[in-house]
Amino acid sequence: MKTFTLLRIFLGVGLMLLASVPAAAQATRTWVSGVGDDANPCSRTAPCKTFQGAISKTAAGGAINALDPGGFGAVTITKAMTIAQEGTGEAGILVAGTNGITVNAGPNDIVVLRGLDIDGGPTGSSSLNGVRFLAGGTLMIQNSSIRNFTGFDPNGFGVLFTPSGASSLFVSDTVIASNGAAAQATGGGMLIQPTGVGSAKANFVRVNVVNNVRGLRFDTAGTAGGISASVADSNVSGNSSAGLTAFTPPSGAGIKISVRNSLFSNNGTGVKCNGAGVVMRLGFSTVTGNAIGDAIDNNCTMTSMGNNMVTDNLTPGPAIPVVGAQ
Repeated sequence: MKTFTLLRIFLGVGLMLLASVPAAAQATRTWVSGVGDDANPCSRTAPCKTFQGAISKTAAGGAINALDPGGFGAVTITKAMTIAQEGTGEAGILVAGTNGITVNAGPNDIVVLRGLDIDGGPTGSSSLNGVRFLAGGTLMIQNSSIRNFTGFDPNGFGVLFTPSGASSLFVSDTVIASNGAAAQATGGGMLIQPTGVGSAKANFVRVNVVNNVRGLRFDTAGTAGGISASVADSNVSGNSSAGLTAFTPPSGAGIKISVRNSLFSNNGTGVKCNGAGVVMRLGFSTVTGNAIGDAIDNNCTMTSMGNNMVTDNLTPGPAIPVVGAQ
């Protein structure tokens, strides 16, 4: 009888201890490898195979790193997270017919994407978007390449940034190329278009937006919020439609854009604003070799700091008013 009672006590203690252990502990740093396995714990010595496989084993605010070159698959991010490749070769995401990375995180979450090659695949893949941002606090894209996303409207963007809340986008040292559905003349490099009551703060530094259908477009047609943006030290060239566009409908929220030390060449239109809610200021920038140099439509405001070069465009466009520094 005593033996039976002791056995029951030991079993009860054992069950309580098991109940107190998390079913699947999450690490603050996990790893993927081209020769990994998603059944692994995603540690450095036992890495996972895909970014999606590592997500569930990485704590919020943690980081997924690539140990070696490889193709690590599409991924959906729903929490604060860094996905990075720190100089050990290409960390690729090659997809066909879908999004490369989808971000649908919390309102205060920061998502960092660094050192990634996001590829929509060969001609005919009709992949949707390289990075599709739905919700989150901040998205940072650093030192990456996003290309070949040619899905039909409303997709086909290297970066499609459509926050439903107040969100920020920072892109630096990144190439965004060959995106958009040429047959439809839709899609392109990047679209920043908040939805509902969403708003966006966007900053682009040393970014190459080249050979897309549209280049870089800001649009408040679907939001009661506005957009505040800056473009610096960047190249927006070879886009078959406009290089840089800012559009507000008659009742839309405002857009303010500051452009400094950037090149707009060989586009359909170099720089374009449309709508009374747009204020675009250009400084130390070059607009050259475009089919149309600039377009100032529907009472938008485009001004020059007096130190730009707007020349050698097939059709010059209207003179950009010169204002002093504020």
